[in-house]
This record gives sequence, C-alpha cells and structure tokens, in this order.
Amino acid sequence: MSKMFRLAPAAAAILTTVALTGNAFAAAGNCGHASWYALHSKTASGERMDPSKLTAAHRSLKFGTKVKVTNARTGKSVTVRINDRGPFIRGRVIDVSKAAARHLGMVGSGVAKVCYTVVS
Repeated sequence: MSKMFRLAPAAAAILTTVALTGNAFAAAGNCGHASWYALHSKTASGERMDPSKLTAAHRSLKFGTKVKVTNARTGKSVTVRINDRGPFIRGRVIDVSKAAARHLGMVGSGVAKVCYTVVS
C-alpha cells in the first residue's frame, strides 16, 4: 500500500530550486575538476600571479569575471576573479589560486570536483 504525503510549500520550493540548480549546472557544463596553483609568474591577463589572492584560470571567461566555485563533495564555496587562462588538462574546468583552494578545502588533495557559476 502506497502512502502519500504533502510537502509544505516552502519545502517544495527549496527542493525544486535544488533540483533546478543541479540540472542547470549539468546542462551548462559548469562542473568538472579543479586544481590549484601557486606561481609568481605573469598571468595571461598581464598581472602577476599572487597565490594569496582569490583568483582563477579559465579557458574562455573574460578577465575580471567573478565566479562562485563550489566543492561538490564538501559544499564549501569561494568567489574568485578570473585573471588567467587554463586549465589545459582534460576534465578540468577551472584552476584556482592556493588561497581559493584553501577556502574550498582542496589544498591537500590537489584536485576536487567542483561546479561554478558566474556571479558578475
């Protein structure tokens, strides 16, 4: 015998939002692996890489774009500014600075499954 239950409107809205957000990530292709780097050389934008800043490399987003990156395993997030090009390894969607990796909880592992969204 099947039992039916009814969700409160607020709970239903939250579940719908979570489901749509997950599908939007997958549909947009904004999920994959991230790695981190900590160099002091010039970035593709011409500025010097500073591992203590919240920056990242992306293949095509405009320099200066702000991106919210979320570690899919832990749920930890950080907003970074795109200032470099990369990553150039298959399956990786973004490379973040060491400071950003620290916020995401991925310094020890070196890589993490992430999803990202453009925030500005």
